[in-house]
Amino acid sequence: MSRQQSQIVHGVGVSAGRVIGPVRRMPAPLAAPPEGAPLPEGSSVEEETARLAEATGRVAQRLKERAALATGDARAVLKATALMAADKTLLKSASALVASGTRAESAIWEAADAVATQLSALGGYMAERATDVLDVRARIVAELRGEPAPGIPDERQPFVLLAEDLAPADTATLDPSRVLALVTAEGGPQSHTAIIARSLGLPAVVAARDSQRLAEGQEVFVDGVSGQVIPDPGQAQRQLSEAYARREPLPAFDGAGRLGDGTAVALLANVGSGSDARSAAAAGAEGVGLLRTEFCFLGRDSEPEHAEQVAAYQAVFQAFEGRKVVVRTLDAGADKPLPFLTDTAEPNPALGVRGYRTDASVPGVLARQLAAIAEASRSSTAQVWVMAPMVSTAQEAADFAALAAQAGLDTSGVMVEVPSAALLAAPILQRCDFVSIGTNDLTQYTMAADRQLGALAALNDPWQPAVLHLVQATAQGARSSGGKPVGVCGEAAADPALAVVLVGLGVASLSMNQRALPAVAQVLRGVDSHTARRLAQLALHAASAAEARQLVRAELPDLQRFGL
Repeated sequence: MSRQQSQIVHGVGVSAGRVIGPVRRMPAPLAAPPEGAPLPEGSSVEEETARLAEATGRVAQRLKERAALATGDARAVLKATALMAADKTLLKSASALVASGTRAESAIWEAADAVATQLSALGGYMAERATDVLDVRARIVAELRGEPAPGIPDERQPFVLLAEDLAPADTATLDPSRVLALVTAEGGPQSHTAIIARSLGLPAVVAARDSQRLAEGQEVFVDGVSGQVIPDPGQAQRQLSEAYARREPLPAFDGAGRLGDGTAVALLANVGSGSDARSAAAAGAEGVGLLRTEFCFLGRDSEPEHAEQVAAYQAVFQAFEGRKVVVRTLDAGADKPLPFLTDTAEPNPALGVRGYRTDASVPGVLARQLAAIAEASRSSTAQVWVMAPMVSTAQEAADFAALAAQAGLDTSGVMVEVPSAALLAAPILQRCDFVSIGTNDLTQYTMAADRQLGALAALNDPWQPAVLHLVQATAQGARSSGGKPVGVCGEAAADPALAVVLVGLGVASLSMNQRALPAVAQVLRGVDSHTARRLAQLALHAASAAEARQLVRAELPDLQRFGL
């Protein structure tokens, strides 16, 4: 083994690209204030409480303003972080410590630490929220101290950003003109870091556990496909980087997804609001394959009013008049707890009462949401489909279809996110009109691997043959039920090579972040139906996710041509 080979840092490539640049590390975390520090001399409890509330409000407002300037996944991430900054429970806990005589900086630090510890102990999705809490804490303390908020290094020359992990608010505001690539020691293929990197078209490697041995300023080669980070790159790496820099620009998506033989493959967008929908429509999306309705509900102590929900859904439908909009009903629970609907004390929220299951524990919320969707649809020509998340049985599918019909919604389906739904696709589709595969959850439930845990990133890969077999089983179930539609709305749909495999397995529509549309459209047009089916078989019978990816990518020349 050569010296260079022994120094290679291995991780999981989550966003394609090959670049060379100097390493710049995220700055050191904010120093913790003294534990239990007393109130400043001459300050009252009331004054210190007001100072804490004002600082918290300013942080939340800044995050909201940044969210308003962002789009797509970045916007959703920033909005969620802003809601956490404004969380009344966190502020109440910190204010109680101030009332006992503790300085605001120490109070918010200790209160947030307690919340983060509780979330970490829950594991799964909830543990991921602990990172968000600590990020918000650092921003509030910096505001109280009058210091700059923690974030990306202020460097004029382009660089490779190296971090243990990134808070969602940092990842969502990465500037691709300065950050050449992203390398993190933690995280997984479906982490916030990976999702935002892909939406920005930024080469990225996660779960690179040995990356901390790289020196500040050291030149490295980052391969966002293989997951390799090579220090002190040689001529071979420079040639690869130069070839990537010379890649052809992608043609704009013309709004018609299809294979090279003319077979139609609907290319849709994942959206979370009216502004997202308008942006996706402008990008050529043929419709919406996933409308996340949580944006109406998150950060609230009570269920939103009927009129408010109607207006929110109308804003999305109006952007896609005459076209399909698939609305996912409220996916509360796990990483999206709601005080009026979910139980945050569950020992394992990812396997708990989430999605459609909440209708059994708190009946009425789903029926009211369906009524609002139905009313919004009546003022639009959009083809409104509704689907329920976290459905596991044919009976659940039948019950949801009945609820949708009672609300006046003609087309109903379910998400395939757990193995049982994939295996029971035929009987499920005898009771509803379509299914949509959520590859993020299907992968983690199939592989028993938390999608946010860097140590399990190699398992939590949608290229895993076991996951692809379940996609195939879903498509086969659909064919035996009269050819009802099967779509994919997970992050896997945004991978151009994996999109070919999914179509070859029998998937008829792909929904993704709008930035991925041109790349997926271009690669699909480079293959015909026979080739797609053949490549799908290669992936199905591969020995590993890495082998499946390698075998398929080797037969898609457009990936190299366009640097994908």
